[in-house]
Amino acid sequence: MDSTVISPDPSSPPIQSSALRDLLILLVLASLMLLTDLGGLGLTDRDEGSNAEAAREMLETGDWVSPTLNYEPRFAKPAFVYWFISASYTLFGINEFSARLPSALFGIGLVLLQYSFLARVLGARSGMLGALILLLNLEMIGISRMVLTDPELVFCTTLACYGFWLGMEQEGAKRLGFLGFYIGMACAMLAKGPVGIIIPFLAAFLYLIVTRQWLKYWKTGFPLIGMLFVGIIAAPWYIAMFAIHGDAYIAAAQANTTGRFANPMEGHGGTIFFYLPVLFIGFFPWSAFLPMSLYHSLKDWKGFRTFTSEKTMEQKLALFTSLWVIGLFTFFTLSSTRLPHYIFPLFPAAAVLVAIFWSRSLREKEPVGLTASIRILMTIGYVLGLTFASAPVVYNMFVLKMTKEFPAAANMELGILPVILGLIIIIGTMSVRYLMAAEETRHTGFGVACGMMVMLVGGILLVALPRFSYYFIDPPQDLAAAAGLKLTKNDRFIQFGRKRPSLTFYAQRKVYQINPGEDEKFTPHINAGGRKMIVMQSHLRGRLPQPVRDYSVVIERNGFSLLSSESSGK
Repeated sequence: MDSTVISPDPSSPPIQSSALRDLLILLVLASLMLLTDLGGLGLTDRDEGSNAEAAREMLETGDWVSPTLNYEPRFAKPAFVYWFISASYTLFGINEFSARLPSALFGIGLVLLQYSFLARVLGARSGMLGALILLLNLEMIGISRMVLTDPELVFCTTLACYGFWLGMEQEGAKRLGFLGFYIGMACAMLAKGPVGIIIPFLAAFLYLIVTRQWLKYWKTGFPLIGMLFVGIIAAPWYIAMFAIHGDAYIAAAQANTTGRFANPMEGHGGTIFFYLPVLFIGFFPWSAFLPMSLYHSLKDWKGFRTFTSEKTMEQKLALFTSLWVIGLFTFFTLSSTRLPHYIFPLFPAAAVLVAIFWSRSLREKEPVGLTASIRILMTIGYVLGLTFASAPVVYNMFVLKMTKEFPAAANMELGILPVILGLIIIIGTMSVRYLMAAEETRHTGFGVACGMMVMLVGGILLVALPRFSYYFIDPPQDLAAAAGLKLTKNDRFIQFGRKRPSLTFYAQRKVYQINPGEDEKFTPHINAGGRKMIVMQSHLRGRLPQPVRDYSVVIERNGFSLLSSESSGK
C-alpha cells in the first residue's frame, strides 16, 4: 500500500479483515440484492422489453452483427449487451431471469471492482465502505436488476476511470492501469456507443486540466497507441454495420447520439434540475453526505493550483472523483434528453467520495461537515419516508386515471406495506442521526444505514414488486405468451392500443402494432390467410372495425382480452 495513505486512528474500531473475506461478504450480499427473485417481475416497457427481445431475435436468427427488434433493424444500441443476453438464454432458457442476469452479474462485478480499487489505494476499510455505499442505494439495485445497457456501460467506464487514475498516480500500476483505461473505453463504446468514451475521457480530461499533468500523461499514458488499441477493439463492429446498412445506420446512430443531446427524444425531457432529485433519492442515504464530500475534496485545490507530490493519495483520489461527479452531472444536465439512469456512471465516483468522508468521520472526533450532512440526511429521509407512508392515499386519488392504461389497477390494494417501508426509512434515519452524534457509535451508524437499505429493498423486491407486476405488467404479457403457443408461422398477431415492445418477447413472433383510429391497417391482415389474434385492453373492443370486432374472445384477464379470428374450439 502507498505510504501516503492516512492510517486509521488507533482509537477507531479495530479491523481484522482479509481482502478475500471482504470480497466473499460483498459477493454474497450483492448476490442477495441483485439475484433474489430476479425473474419474478415481468419485463417493463420500453427498454427492458426491447433489449430482451432484440437479444432473443439475435439468437433465433443467428445474426450476431445486426440487431433487430420485432424483426426490423434496431440501430439504437450496439450488439455487445445482446451477446451476453443471448449467451444467458443459451444457458438458462429464454425467460426474464436470463434476460436480466448479465445486468446483475455486471452489477456484482462493479461492486467487487469498487472494493478492489479502493482497498488497493486507501486500505480495506475504505474498500468496504465504498463498495457497500455503491451497492446499497435504490438506483444501483434497480438498474442492475433490469435489462438495460447501463450496468455493462458503467462497469466498463468505471474500469476505464480507475485504470486512468492508477496509471497516473501509482508507479507500480502504470502499464496495467492504462491498459484498463483503454480496454474499458473500448468495451464501453461497444456497450452503448460514443458515450462510453465520453464518460471516462471527460473525467480524465478535467483531472489533467486541474493538476496540469498533460506532459506526464503524454509520456507515460501512450495516448496514440492507446486510442489505436481502442479502435482495434471497438471499430470492427461499427465498420461491419456501416458496410451492411450504409447511410441508414449512420443516420440512426447520429440520432441516438448527438440527436439525443440536442433534442429531447421520446418525450424524455425535463428541466435543468431534473437530476437533483434523481441523485438525492436514487443515492439515498449516502447522497446526504455528498455535498460536504465534494466541498472537502475541492477546497484544497481552490484556484487550480499546480499539482504537487505533497498531496496524499486520499486527496488526489478525492479530487479525481469530484471532477468525475461534477463533469458527468453537468454533461447530462446539458443534454436535452434526460432519464434517471443516465447519471448512473457517476455513482461509483460518488461512492468513493462518501467513503472518504465516512473514513474521516470514523477517525476524527468532530469531523467538519458532519452536522450539515446529518441535517440533509434527516430532510431527505423524512420526505422519502412520508412519501412512502402516504402512497396508499395518493394511489387511491389517481387509481381511476391509471385504469385507463392499466385496467387491473383498481383491484390492487397497497395495504400496510408502504407505511412499513416509510417507517423503516424514518426510524432508520433517526437512528443514524443518533449514532453519528457520538464518536464511539459512529461506526454503528454506518451499519444501521446499510441495514435500513437492506430492509427497504427487501420489502420492495419480495412483496411490492410481485404485486405490482401481477396487476400492472403481467396481464397483456400472459395473453401474448398464450397467443405465441397457439399461432403458427403463417398466422398473425396484432397488438391494438398503446405499443408494448415486451409483447414481442412473450409471443416470440412478430407483432403488428395498430392504434385506435387506424382502421385501414387492419385490411392487409384481414385479407391474409391464416389465423389472426389480437391482444388489447377489453374496453377498446368497441373501437375495432368490422369484421374484426366480431372475433371470438379466447382469454380475458385483468382488463385485457385476447381475440381470435377462429373460435377457441377450432
